Amino acid sequence: MPDVPAPAASDPRGEIPTTVLEVRSEEILTGEAVALDVQPVGFFLRALGCLIDVLIAIVLFILFLLASSWLVGANVLESTVVPILTIVVLVLITVALPTTVETVTRGRSLGRLAVGSRIVRIDGGAAGFRHAFIRALVGVIEIWFTLGAIAAVVGAFTPRAQRLGDLLAGTYAERTRTPALPDQHAPLPPMLAEWGAVADVARLPDRLARRIAQFTRSAPQLEPAARERLAASLAAEAARYVSPVPAVEPAAFLYGVVAIRRDRELRALMLETQRVAALTAHADGVPRGFPRG
Repeated sequence: MPDVPAPAASDPRGEIPTTVLEVRSEEILTGEAVALDVQPVGFFLRALGCLIDVLIAIVLFILFLLASSWLVGANVLESTVVPILTIVVLVLITVALPTTVETVTRGRSLGRLAVGSRIVRIDGGAAGFRHAFIRALVGVIEIWFTLGAIAAVVGAFTPRAQRLGDLLAGTYAERTRTPALPDQHAPLPPMLAEWGAVADVARLPDRLARRIAQFTRSAPQLEPAARERLAASLAAEAARYVSPVPAVEPAAFLYGVVAIRRDRELRALMLETQRVAALTAHADGVPRGFPRG
């Protein structure tokens, strides 16, 4: 049987608490009316990724200062040119480089690669040059001039941890590393193989069946003690509609009920498909009496 951990508190009616079923994601509706399930990056991960990018930029600027000092000392570069080059390099590092990297990599950077995120549009599409340029330009003020104070304050009070540049560009940071989804098609527990061949689960109400299926999907995220209480409540309610009731622990019984219903409904759909295919196998697609052209 799969190792299933249960909620901090269970509902006496067997309902799974809302706090347990809360999904750390958002649904975005694209222009084609397709709902996308996305996971924005949290505030602290965004801050860590931004800090990594800022440190890389600082290292590049320090390398420029060292190189320019060496060139001036070797009489290769005039000292009067250094201030001009410094301004140019600052613009390249703070605006041109982030814009180029973000555009070429479709919303990524070294810092975002480290934390597993990328910049996308509000509708879930890939960010382009315009979005990257606006974010980089505004970032000069909210990150560099204010040492990240504006970005931190704005990001702390926006639902998707968006900084000011994101709000103006219409973007946010999407999580690219997500945990693997639990197996939605858990097989029948081995100890219930014989019981599964004769079990009658047809009288199980659809509402209760959905709650049991919901429990088996959410079980890996639940605490063990509360999971056992919730499993016992659901098993006691389901036992009135299942015959015979196997002598196993409640969680295994619920997994067995879900597996049997799923397998039998799948077989019924396959048989229906086969019957339809057999009935239409010799049909030529033209109704009787219809002219054949």
